[in-house]
Amino acid sequence: MNAFSRLHETLSRGEFAVTGECGPPRGANKEVIDKKINLLNGFVDAVNVTDNQTAIVRMSSIAASAHLVAAGLEPVMQMVVRDRNRIAIQSDIMGAYSLGIRNILCLSGDHQKFGSQPDAMNVFDIDSMNLIRTVRNMRDTGKDMSGFDLDTAPQMFIGAAANPFADPFEYRVIRLAKKIDAGADFIQTQCIYNMDRFKEWIRLSREEGLTEKVYIFGGVTPLRSAGMARYMKNKVAGMDIPDEIIQRMDGVDKKSQAQEGIHICLETIRELRELKGVAGVHIMAIEWEEAVEQIVRQAGLK
Repeated sequence: MNAFSRLHETLSRGEFAVTGECGPPRGANKEVIDKKINLLNGFVDAVNVTDNQTAIVRMSSIAASAHLVAAGLEPVMQMVVRDRNRIAIQSDIMGAYSLGIRNILCLSGDHQKFGSQPDAMNVFDIDSMNLIRTVRNMRDTGKDMSGFDLDTAPQMFIGAAANPFADPFEYRVIRLAKKIDAGADFIQTQCIYNMDRFKEWIRLSREEGLTEKVYIFGGVTPLRSAGMARYMKNKVAGMDIPDEIIQRMDGVDKKSQAQEGIHICLETIRELRELKGVAGVHIMAIEWEEAVEQIVRQAGLK
């Protein structure tokens, strides 16, 4: 089978892949994207482009992804179902493919009440599981949701998210299986700080044969401070940061905390590379793209 994208090709060769993340600007300034492109270029196999993350209005993920394509980087265009009905979703998938975008990450999207315009109406015409299925069916059958033949089917490499740390834990592997059944080709996980719980999740996934059916990227986020660690633990839903991580960040002076966060990130990557069933790492250096080169180089990923 021909690879859908360069990222797919890298994974199919059995190489440990690296993806990064790029948040579009709160405005129309392309130079913000260009700066992030320069920081990430050559250090990752593909770059996630977020879709109005945290429900804050930003440059569209399709436009920002197109800027990456023009610069020679491979985007993973995120798409949320919060803001689009099924007509707009299918239209945007086809439009994105026509612009050279070959990877898509299918998400629900953060609820608008947490964002910059909480009075906005959400859509959720279909859920993220059905978004995965829609992209897969358009790709594999060459038809839209109404059964209309497409002149060119969008041959996208389809991704989904997984959170091994949400409750109930026993449902995490079942939900992963459902996403694979819907058509997910690769999975990116929530950022990993509780390695024991992640190892148990990947072990159960292996036992169910799921790691043979999908490429799994372990998510990592370098902590910049102890305050950031506490905020993520207490305020970010689905995040699992053990107290020993916070104590470790607190154990160094403030000027050294960012470097300590990178050390923790490097240790996590080292463990992920040893785990059977983990195909790559997804580095979410939130508005800290400058750290990606150091992490990739010191981890020996490139």
